[in-house]
Amino acid sequence: MATYHQTVLEINLNALAQNFQYLKSRLQSKTRFLAVVKANAYGSDAIKIAKKLEKLGADYLAVAYTDEGIILRENGIKAPILVLHPQIENIDKCIDYSLEPNLYSFATLRYFLKLTSKKNTVNYPVHIKFNTGLNRLGFVEEDVFAVSEILNKTSNVQPISVFSHLAASEDLDEKKFTLQQIKRFNSIIEKVKETFQVKPLFHLCNTSGILNYPEAHYDMVRSGIGLYGFSNIPSFQKNFCPIASLKSVVSQIHTISKGDSVGYNRAYICKSESEKIAVIPVGHADGINRTYGNGNGWVTINGKKAPIVGNVCMDIIMVNTTHLSCKEGDEVLLFGKNPTAETLSEKVQSISYELITSISPRIKRVFIEKS
Repeated sequence: MATYHQTVLEINLNALAQNFQYLKSRLQSKTRFLAVVKANAYGSDAIKIAKKLEKLGADYLAVAYTDEGIILRENGIKAPILVLHPQIENIDKCIDYSLEPNLYSFATLRYFLKLTSKKNTVNYPVHIKFNTGLNRLGFVEEDVFAVSEILNKTSNVQPISVFSHLAASEDLDEKKFTLQQIKRFNSIIEKVKETFQVKPLFHLCNTSGILNYPEAHYDMVRSGIGLYGFSNIPSFQKNFCPIASLKSVVSQIHTISKGDSVGYNRAYICKSESEKIAVIPVGHADGINRTYGNGNGWVTINGKKAPIVGNVCMDIIMVNTTHLSCKEGDEVLLFGKNPTAETLSEKVQSISYELITSISPRIKRVFIEKS
């Protein structure tokens, strides 16, 4: 095992491949796979992850914003890239970088059609999103005929896919709602088939949709969090491996006495005769939110939990190591396989997404890939 003398985010590309292959195993062979690499590939490294996913055979990639797609193109990514939220201010760059925009409203549709008309594009690929209950972006079902009328009058663009997004596919207590979304999407599909001049791909399922609703896989599925090692469904978690481990090092150890305080605002006061406090070089500027302070969060040193004491500082946390054996230079695990980012985030009523996407760019990324 590698030993580092700084804070690093260790990213296991073999674990990424394992997660990808497991998700693929849930699909029929003809079903395409769209891999979501937005938010710097969920806080890891979008370029490295996208290149690996290309090699693994992902059919599509998806980013949130146009600039995220541009970065991938500038670094040699050739796979089709869906831009999920191409704001009008940047949507013209989609054409310059062969990115495929999601057109989710009449404003985005008409604006992009004007752009493609000026550039004389032919059958430029676009994606059309419908809202089936999440109530974020998307046309409503009643818009199908108006959308098709606009699209059928132009050869500048071609609708490559029609899609929607499930709101609670991980929660079987909300199965009735999810089935209503699937039913609504099926109705949209029928209307699209009746009115669109070309047959697009249809896709609805996110990671938990892939796992819980195989009847809704359609032509393509989308996975984000599953690729990074989290199922959102406890019974499936054993099949996934978190790809990222946040590791640091013990910089210094203090011995404090009863009545001594630790950190800003004297938030921790020693109540024992003597305690050992280890200083770790990672803080809220690195993604360890202040909510993890004062015993809410912990780190692992030499296999044992050490609670965070006092307030989380910008660049440093302090942990109580009185009960364990450690020395300066020892490795510190904040999250990885045990505890996972999900386990840690649950302690502060958060979710794995928030923790892993918060890890600062200033933390060095280290990649592991065994052939």
